[in-house]
Order: sequence, then structure tokens, then C-alpha cells
Amino acid sequence: MDFLTMLKAIILGLVEGLTEFAPVSSTGHMVIVDGMWLKSEQFLGKYVANTFKIVIQLGSILAVIILFRNRFIELLGLNFGRKTADAAGATSGKKLKLTHVLVGLLPAGVFGLLFEDFIDEHLFSVQTVLIGLVIGAVLMIVADRLRPAKPKTESVDQITYKQALSIGLFQCLSLWPGFSRSGSTISGGVLLGMSHRAAADFTFIMAVPIMAGASTLSLLKNWEYFTLEDLPFFIAGFVSAFVFAIISIRFFLKLINKIKLVPFAIYRIVLAAIIYIVYF
Repeated sequence: MDFLTMLKAIILGLVEGLTEFAPVSSTGHMVIVDGMWLKSEQFLGKYVANTFKIVIQLGSILAVIILFRNRFIELLGLNFGRKTADAAGATSGKKLKLTHVLVGLLPAGVFGLLFEDFIDEHLFSVQTVLIGLVIGAVLMIVADRLRPAKPKTESVDQITYKQALSIGLFQCLSLWPGFSRSGSTISGGVLLGMSHRAAADFTFIMAVPIMAGASTLSLLKNWEYFTLEDLPFFIAGFVSAFVFAIISIRFFLKLINKIKLVPFAIYRIVLAAIIYIVYF
């Protein structure tokens, strides 16, 4: 592949890494940037291009695993009883269990399997992303306005199974590109009485298995369309997403409890308006 093509992969990785864990929809941003300017379908084909937008998230997953490594070690029972501090800034392993994560993953996992073909075929477009951006923004504003004055769940270690399942149901909304996984789950967590930081921590932890599963399924489904020539494009996007996700996660975790969700919602609405004017 030539330099310009590789640069496109790096740009898409940058977009993915910077937006994956902010409540603005990384997939939505990639669809918009790619659909309006980069046009990866023209040299990758539709199915490989759509798979790239999913598989590139593996770079962001690796960033989460590294930053939350102590948390994952404890969830998997590999710390042998030792308590350590993770990227969330709290002592891990106190109450959060792997079963909480599995309960949170169940709804979106089931819906994702049932509607994967429909999503791939009909929802990866600029028009559908704009709808997701606006409706997701409304949910975020509502969550901030209706949240309890004092959260009853300050830390992710205090999460209940009922909260985990309810957040999992909110995560189903993120199957619509543009809605945002973190936007839907953090909004759901806040409405359920969690602090913004606790909801964000649980969102990041849940993201690893569900994003890994989605990437694996997409690769297996579209494997016949790949060629060795596509590999450098995927590697460049993966590395770019990883680097910028590391930066984004650290920044977002320091920011979310201070500014809440409304500023991100306003950004989404403004972005949707600008894209609508430019694109249509």
C-alpha cells in the first residue's frame, strides 16, 4: 500500500483512539470521517472496510487492558489474594466480581448476535450515525438532569447485580452506530445512582470482552474478503488506535466527574448539525 493509504489508516486509528471511551461514539466518528473524506470502501471493499472499523477497536482494548491491568488480574483471580491499585485510582478486587461483568455483557451480547447482519447491512452510514448522535445526546442530557443529588454508588466496587444488568440493557443502544457505548452505559449508570466515574470504570471494563467478541465475529464472518495486502492497513490502524486510546483514557478519567455528560452531549448535537449541513 502507498503512503497515502497508510496515512488514512493512521487517521482512522487516531479517530478511534481519541473517541472510543468518550461518550461521543468512536464508530460514528469513523463512519463520518471515512464516509465523507477517506473513502476506505473504494480500496478495501465494503465488508473489509466495515470490519476494519470494528477490528481497529482492538488497539483501544489493549490500551484498557494495560491501564486497568491490576483490575483484570484480580477479576480473573490471578493476584492470589493481593490487593493492588489500578488506573481507576482505587483499591481493586474489593467487591466487583467477574460475574458482575458477565451480567452486564449478557444483553448486548444476545442482541448483537441476533441483529449483527442487519447492523452491518443497514446502520453503517452517515445518516444513521447522525440519528444516533442526536438521540444519544438527548439521553445524556436527561441522565445529567435526573441523576440523584448524591450518588449511592461512588465506586465501581459497590455496583450491584441489578445495576450491572440494567447498564447492560442500556449498552444495547450502542449497537446503533453513533449512539456510543460509553455514552449509553455511563448515562444508564448515572440514572441508576452511580457516580460518573464509577459508571465510566464499569464501562471500560465491560468494553474489553464485548469489543474483542465483536471484532472476532466480524473477522470470521468476512474472512473470505481479506487479502495480505490489507494487513498493513489494519496494523497501522491498530497501532494508531492504541497510542491515542492511552492518551484519551487517562484524560477522560480525570475529566468525567468534573464536567459530567452535558458538554459531550452539546458537542454531539453541534457535530450532527454541521455534518448534516455539509453532507446533505
